[in-house]
Amino acid sequence: MILTCHLVIGALIASKIQSVPLVLSLAFLSHYFLDLLPQIEYKVDKIRAKQWSKSFSDFSKVFLDIAVGLLLILLFSKNTVLIFVAAFVAIVPDGFTLLYIIFDKNKLLNKHRKFHKAINLVGENEKIPLWGKFLCQALVVFIAVFFLLQ
Repeated sequence: MILTCHLVIGALIASKIQSVPLVLSLAFLSHYFLDLLPQIEYKVDKIRAKQWSKSFSDFSKVFLDIAVGLLLILLFSKNTVLIFVAAFVAIVPDGFTLLYIIFDKNKLLNKHRKFHKAINLVGENEKIPLWGKFLCQALVVFIAVFFLLQ
């Protein structure tokens, strides 16, 4: 699932729930739930291969994805600190994946990578056409923005 989806769902959770511990827990767990849905991902092969000198385009995709998510939050939410914290917490599992790439000997990060990969494989169902996967992610963003406006 692209980061924009995770960011806006994290923001949505924070906009509707008052309990900070509950918001942070649900924002974090929402990442794994969203990764169960049909999804498309952009390639970040240079990052995965640790080809740091050639990875500018990969990091550009990631930062653009984050920027789009943050822009949607800025435009359509109440812009509280908790909303932005929850949005960040919702992308932390992908941050753990990046940390695993850097520190691939870390056993805890490796366990997380295996768990996260297994969940993502469910969302990458090959029987669902590419347009269906794209539509699923677009609906997640649309629904989140709709409810952020409420």
